[in-house]
Amino acid sequence: MEKEFWHQRWRQGQIGFHSDQVHWALTRHWASLAHAQGEPVLVPLSGKSLDMHWLRDHGHPVHGIELDPIAVRDFFAEWGRQPQALDTVTTELAAYRADDVVLWQGDFFDYRPAQTFTAFYDRAALIALPPEMRAAYIGHLRRCLKAGAGGLLVTLEYDQKQKEGPPFSVLPEEASGLQGFISEVLERRDVLAESAKFKNRGIRSLHETVYRLRAV
Repeated sequence: MEKEFWHQRWRQGQIGFHSDQVHWALTRHWASLAHAQGEPVLVPLSGKSLDMHWLRDHGHPVHGIELDPIAVRDFFAEWGRQPQALDTVTTELAAYRADDVVLWQGDFFDYRPAQTFTAFYDRAALIALPPEMRAAYIGHLRRCLKAGAGGLLVTLEYDQKQKEGPPFSVLPEEASGLQGFISEVLERRDVLAESAKFKNRGIRSLHETVYRLRAV
């Protein structure tokens, strides 16, 4: 999938993947990871997600990685904060901080953390990628984490033949076999009734699944 696809979506305001609410999986299941307050959380392909505010409000410094500059700009503007541009050791990404949130603007695959993370959150990253890119994404995510790091992964399951992604369907057999991770299903919900764009495409079954992942 080309980067320009996502830049165009943000330029045109076609961001149906953005939610104006904190995701239910985060509020229901984050505590099961037993992360201590103060542990930084990695949020790949973050967009301008309100979930980052929730994590910050619960004591976690947040490092979001986002490709598009419009998303980064809007995140801070809608928060009412003027971010500080940070010096970085790479020319591939720019970094902006306000309070305990740092957004890195650039390609996630170019991100090299100064210190690996013990906590991460993926609500919309894996499902944003086509199958041929997902192994590389999981591999790079794992390299950004310490052994034993824990996080939440949220996936969608539907008949991919009925609708082109993104978001893409990620079946349980793939999510349970991610290289470098041990996964456990925490909850699976039927979310078709609240997803008009899927129903309008003729999708008859749509489930959202929350996994607890541990890096090994």
